[in-house]
Amino acid sequence: MWLYLVGLVSLYYLLRWYRERQVVSHLRDKYVFITGCDSGFGNLLARQLDLRGLRVLASCLTEQGAEQLRGQTSDRLETVILDVTQTESIAAATHWVKERVGDRGLWGLVNNAEIFLPWAPNEWLTKQNFVNILDVNLLGMIEVTLSLLALVRKARGRVVNVSSVFGRVSLCGGGYCISKYGVEAFSDSLRREISSFGVKVAIIESGYLKTGMANKEMVLQNLQELWDQASQDVKEAYGKKFLDSYMKMIETMGKIYSSNLSLVTDCMEHALTACHPRTRYSPGWDAKLFYLPMSYMPTALVDAVDYYLLFPRPEQAR
Repeated sequence: MWLYLVGLVSLYYLLRWYRERQVVSHLRDKYVFITGCDSGFGNLLARQLDLRGLRVLASCLTEQGAEQLRGQTSDRLETVILDVTQTESIAAATHWVKERVGDRGLWGLVNNAEIFLPWAPNEWLTKQNFVNILDVNLLGMIEVTLSLLALVRKARGRVVNVSSVFGRVSLCGGGYCISKYGVEAFSDSLRREISSFGVKVAIIESGYLKTGMANKEMVLQNLQELWDQASQDVKEAYGKKFLDSYMKMIETMGKIYSSNLSLVTDCMEHALTACHPRTRYSPGWDAKLFYLPMSYMPTALVDAVDYYLLFPRPEQAR
């Protein structure tokens, strides 16, 4: 009985391995548009795909980021300045992409642009703190997708949306988790709507990785600024000891998590180049072994883990 079960499981993974190794043909003729290429995942992916011979259209927020990227890549790669929070900027970038891809359409759209901060208890934040993150991570991603979707449909191509394990389980305050839950919902509905056109949608649900966007020093500095701006009532309720413990937790996370960004960009590349991409990718040991299993646990159990094991307790907690 157990032998048959082991055999079936082994056969399943062998067939999946073989299926996922099949690569799309004529990659050198295919255009991929990537947002957020100044640094981090977008920058590395742009260079990675350029080495594979794809025609990369990389959008950067700053001219300095675009110039640095062009200096590290071949002449095939082209850059454009894009602010995903500005409709005029998205419209200009869309026109720029149309001029380059022509009748071939756009094979790949990678929605990578995102911001992480502020990351703090919700009560320390203002509405604008949430709006700033949602404008980039969710609303900007949606507008970019809607603007370029006709070109992707023409090529029967791919949409790759960068979500996070925090789009599966919300363990911290601020707009980041909210935005990633939105990315998950939008991606799922989009995938079901456009699959009949031959377009595939993949979601990257990475664990915690050390990027410039979320480096330890920036997170700690932002947390201290939010504490300094908090009302006296909030400071009394949480207490300075809570702040110190919270910062210590962030420092510990910074030490144990990986800085290997290729864990994520390899998944993005596979989603763009494989004949049979996955619907969801979960790069990082913490994603596979901790966060994703937690997302399937009963809510009461997740709450208990969060309350007793992960985060410090406020001073006036009962």
